[in-house]
Amino acid sequence: MKTLNNHVILFDNECPMCYAYTKAFVKTGMLAKGGREAYQSMSENICPLVDKQRAANEIALVNTENGEVTYGIQSLFKIIAHAMPIFKPLFLFGPFVYLMRKFYAFISYNRKVIIPAAVKENTIQPSFKIQYRLAYLLFTWFITAYILTAYAHLLTDFVPLGSQYREYLICGGQIFFQGIIIVFYKKEKIWDYLGNIMTISLAGALLFLPVLVIAQYLNIPSIFFILYFLMVAGLMFLEHLRRSKLLHLGWAMSITWVLYRLIVLGLIFTL
Repeated sequence: MKTLNNHVILFDNECPMCYAYTKAFVKTGMLAKGGREAYQSMSENICPLVDKQRAANEIALVNTENGEVTYGIQSLFKIIAHAMPIFKPLFLFGPFVYLMRKFYAFISYNRKVIIPAAVKENTIQPSFKIQYRLAYLLFTWFITAYILTAYAHLLTDFVPLGSQYREYLICGGQIFFQGIIIVFYKKEKIWDYLGNIMTISLAGALLFLPVLVIAQYLNIPSIFFILYFLMVAGLMFLEHLRRSKLLHLGWAMSITWVLYRLIVLGLIFTL
């Protein structure tokens, strides 16, 4: 594997994902030692031409010899293609480049709600683009509801099955209900909060996948499924508390988050 020398990648040190994959580039030898630096603390002599706001939006790769800067998916393509030239033709294929550029933007503009971290004051933050946040909310809503619809069939000894669209309505209702609450509570946090709660919902749903697979092959007592569901719900609540703290929202949104679920549960058993 060839090392891309004389290049520095500028990552976001407030983004755990960015920290991890840039560290992997160095550890695997794709970048030289010292080939990564946080854009928040980058030296001015690295390259005075770096657009700091764009570097916050799309990871920047600086050629320290000639000052050339690439951003976003092109930075990653350049590193990977140099290390593994076999991928060069793929990275020049227009439709693939277009799709990967959109996928990169989808992740990058939502990274603060996918894996949040404490944000330091007076640091450049990624721009907010509502189209990518709405796309993220729709994506997580659909995947979460789809998985929960499948898991609901394992809970029929305890919870009425309901229609095939019930979980979609519940997940969508959560966005609507909590969205109304936070508009009156802290309107400026609405998009960050909604992104975070849908990440929690998606993570909870993904935890059900192993059980769904195992249930196809093993005869498991039905009590296990409801206990596992309650355990996942408890973990989701703890994660909601953690993320609310990072957003400086206190307990209010966690209380209404639980309240919504109690209202839904009551409606399921009464309707």
